[in-house]
Formats: sequence, C-alpha cells, structure tokens
Amino acid sequence: MATPYTPPVQGTGIRATVQRFGGHLAGMIMPNIGAFIAWGLITALFIPTGWVPNATLAELVGPIITVLLPVLIGYTGGRMVHGQRGAVVGAVATMGVVVGADIPMFLGAMIMGPLGAFVIKQVDRLFADRIKAGFEMLVDNFSAGIVGGIMAILGVWAIGPVVSTITNAAGDVVEWLVHHDLLPLASVLIEPAKVLFLNNAINHGVLTPLGVAESAGVGKSILFMLESNPGPGLGLLLAYMLFGPRALRASAPAAIVIQFLGGIHEIYFPYVLMKPRLILATIAGGAAGILTFLVTGAGLIASPSPGSIFAYFAVTPKGGYFGVIAGIVVAAAVSFAVASALLGFGRKNGDERAEAEPGALPEDETGTGTATQTDGAIGSESVPATKET
Repeated sequence: MATPYTPPVQGTGIRATVQRFGGHLAGMIMPNIGAFIAWGLITALFIPTGWVPNATLAELVGPIITVLLPVLIGYTGGRMVHGQRGAVVGAVATMGVVVGADIPMFLGAMIMGPLGAFVIKQVDRLFADRIKAGFEMLVDNFSAGIVGGIMAILGVWAIGPVVSTITNAAGDVVEWLVHHDLLPLASVLIEPAKVLFLNNAINHGVLTPLGVAESAGVGKSILFMLESNPGPGLGLLLAYMLFGPRALRASAPAAIVIQFLGGIHEIYFPYVLMKPRLILATIAGGAAGILTFLVTGAGLIASPSPGSIFAYFAVTPKGGYFGVIAGIVVAAAVSFAVASALLGFGRKNGDERAEAEPGALPEDETGTGTATQTDGAIGSESVPATKET
C-alpha cells in the first residue's frame, strides 16, 4: 500500500527489501504522528517536572503511551494489510501485547497489527465462496471476533514475555559496558533500544541506579547522560527538517521543540523507524557525545527528567557547563552530518519517486543503476531502452 510516506519501491535487491521494510514501518507510524505530538505536549506540560505541573492532566500520559498509541499503530498496520476488517482485528490483537507487558509495546503493535490482519485475510479467502446468502454479516462478525480474540491471547502469552526478555537482556549488556569502561560503545545498544521505546527501561532500570551510587561518592556521574542526551535526536530532526521527505519537513520543527526543549525524546523515534538506516546517525551522535563527556570530565548530579536542555542545566554541577554543552553540541553535529548524508542531502528521501511521471521507473533498487523499459516507459536516466525478452 503506497502512501506519502511509503513511495513504491521496485527491485528485488537487499536495498529494495530494506526500503520496503522501512516503508511498512513508516506506513504504521507516520500517519499517527499527530497523536505522538499530542502525547509529547501533554507530557512536557503536565508531568511533575513539566512546565505547568498538573496531577489530574498528567494522568493522561500513561494511558496514551501504553494503550492509545500502540493500538493506533496496530490499527493502522492492520488497515494496510486488509482494509477496515484488518484494522479492527489488528487493534484487538494489539491489546494482547499491551496487556502482556509493562512497557510501551510499539514493537509488539507493529508485529501484531499486520499479523492479525493477515490471518483474518486468509480466513476471509477461505470462506469467500462458501457462505450462504443472508449469513454474510454473521460470519464476517464472528470470524473477526474469533480471530481477534485468539490473536490477543497469543499477544499476552507470546509477544509480551519475549519483549520483556529482550529488555532485560539489553539492560544487562549496558551494565556490562559500564562496568568495563566501554561507555561510547553503549550507544550501539542504547540508541536502537530507544527507538524501540525501551529507553525508560534502560535509563531508569540500569543507568540511573548506577549513576546515583556514583554521584553520591564523587558528586556527579556521566551515567545520567548516556541515554538522556538530547543531542542525537536534535541532529536527526534538523536533518529531517532540511533534507527529509517534503511531506515531513513541516512537522520537524514542532518535534524539535518537544524533544530538545521539552525533553520528550520519544517524539523522534518514529522518524528513525520510517528510515531504519538513520539509526546509524543516532548511534554515531550518541557515541561522539559520550566520548566528549569523557574527555571533558562532564557529569550531572542527578538524572535529568525529562531529558531537555533545561533539565540538563538544572542538574549540572557548578563549573561543569562547558563539558555538558560540548557533549550535546558534538552529538547533535555528528548525528546531523551522518543523517544528512544518509538522506543524500535531500536526494534520497523518496520525493523523487513520488514526483516521477506516471509509468516512469525509479532507479533500479538492485544497485545496478540501470533503468529498464516497462510498458513503453523509460526511467529518468538517459540510457537506451531495452527490450523485454
């Protein structure tokens, strides 16, 4: 299903396969970006450490990120596979993983939504020509209900425990890197884990307890900055604002405000999921920032919550601002440079496919760089048309 976020990809190479996978993720995540922004605004404003704390309104934060957003993703993924029936079954299946885990199940939603829709699609094909007249609605409703219920149960018993196991394993690896003084390498695990919304589990479950113990002894700790550094996300969003798909550039400035000033890093995760290769940019930015923190001897006296630039300043020890600012700036600059290059400085963002003339082929995804003739249309490159054999 092609959308403004998932232009059609042709070819059978590895590159084309990865682009299709990223397109499917984008198709589930990006249509719901408004809901992410709404959650980010509510969180930045009303949580106890927000701009205008309000206990009543802050109660919206948890249900939105743990229930509403995963269900929206599952619903959208199901709709991509099998229309409205797939959307309904996908949403019901997603509720299984929501209940089966204690963390936001965005990854589980991206699995269960399309999977539930695929199952009901096969069931519909099985009974397509076998339903007697007058029983269509009855069979359709009960088949969707039964499949949705079964998929929800599988979500509770299977996907939820698996994701919890992955989370615990990621935390153990981060702790090992910390104890063996390999902090820059921690970004190789931390940044992908963040994009899968495991950031709170790693930060508050592993890094913060270790950082508190270190801070109590020496007055500051670098561990508070490994996951919470707003630099990598800022650099990524700046690259999107300048070189990303035109349909998304307008949303980047608002995301920057929420991420960098509000400290809600989750707002940039969908932008990475849309183009998975951009995880390399945040990894590079995170590692560069950590290395800068180490070189300058930077550290915080407590965990910045939320991870905004203002929260960083609030918990920076006296005289320690240079190292903290330098680490954030370096992380943002490296992330921006790598993300911009991966986006081809505007030439590899997908717009060229969306703007191609009807019938024209984009560049061959197998990497040969040669366009072939199909139905009389020739690719945009000036190469001779080849006859189909």
